[in-house]
Amino acid sequence: MTNRVRTIFAALLAIAALSGTAGAQTPSAPAGPIPSAALTPLGIGLEGINYPYPVQYLDLTLEGQSVRMAYMDVPPAAAANGKTVVLLHGKSFSGDYWAHTIATLTGQGYRAIAPDQIGFGKSSKPDIRYHFDILARNTKALLDGLGITRAAIVGHSFGGMLAVYFARNYPETTQVLALENPIGLEDYRSAIPPQQIETLIKTEMSQTPESFRAFMAAFFVGWPPVAQHYTEIFSRVLQSPEYPRWARASALTYDMIYNEPIRHEYRLLKMPVLLVIGQNDRSVFFRRYAAPEAIKPLGNWPALGRDALKDLPDGKLVEINDAGHVPHAEKPDEFDAALLAFLKANLP
Repeated sequence: MTNRVRTIFAALLAIAALSGTAGAQTPSAPAGPIPSAALTPLGIGLEGINYPYPVQYLDLTLEGQSVRMAYMDVPPAAAANGKTVVLLHGKSFSGDYWAHTIATLTGQGYRAIAPDQIGFGKSSKPDIRYHFDILARNTKALLDGLGITRAAIVGHSFGGMLAVYFARNYPETTQVLALENPIGLEDYRSAIPPQQIETLIKTEMSQTPESFRAFMAAFFVGWPPVAQHYTEIFSRVLQSPEYPRWARASALTYDMIYNEPIRHEYRLLKMPVLLVIGQNDRSVFFRRYAAPEAIKPLGNWPALGRDALKDLPDGKLVEINDAGHVPHAEKPDEFDAALLAFLKANLP
């Protein structure tokens, strides 16, 4: 990829993206059918999709299966400061949506690592028992293989949950922790009944391009270009004969989110923690599986962020107005400025 194309791609990605399961904002996606060009089948490894930086792979073995984990390892674009930032993506997306933040960080001398977790993006989609501890261990194996012993860990949404698990399991590796609208600020089990894996798979198999677009729109204040980009990717994957495997991996990771809450351990995070919350976020994962009255108290992200701050021994809260579930994409300059200020203040 040329520098010019990479710059354009990064600029597009700067404006957008992430999702959960059925948010509460009014969808603002454009009406009408998905363009026919977006329906060309795409393999579940996203082989035809270019990322903004070169993609490498780490070979792993999980439950006896050989899998590979995709990642971008982006060197500093300015004088190196010797510090590394690991960026963990959210559900339904992959590491490439960190393009703007990667450009900002590397421009300040940081090394940036952005993996696709197993089950997501360009990584393998195995049929295994997904657990956050396993994903954290995979991420640690990646850092070990790259010779990284200390890093800033940044996680968004689902990636925020994973970041907390990583910090809990590997505090010696986690210099600082930054959590952007992290899933797990509330325990959905309090209001939403558990679902069988078969039910979750049925939901994923019933998706259409239009339903996915509406699903995605609930997490944004507007409809940014990258939301359209990922909607088109999903619409193409949906046409692939491999889609049932993608759907099963997605259902298994949703089951993991529901059954492995970690909010109760925020008080155990001793390292400096930045909490960034988009103030327009009202998303509630698993909303479709409960009555409206049951979930009415859920999804107040501004309040959830302020409550979580009280439990962090060394926490800082940044609230970003006019942003939904994805501040780093909806307000990239504000998010990056907050992250840089936090890193400069807390990394030796």
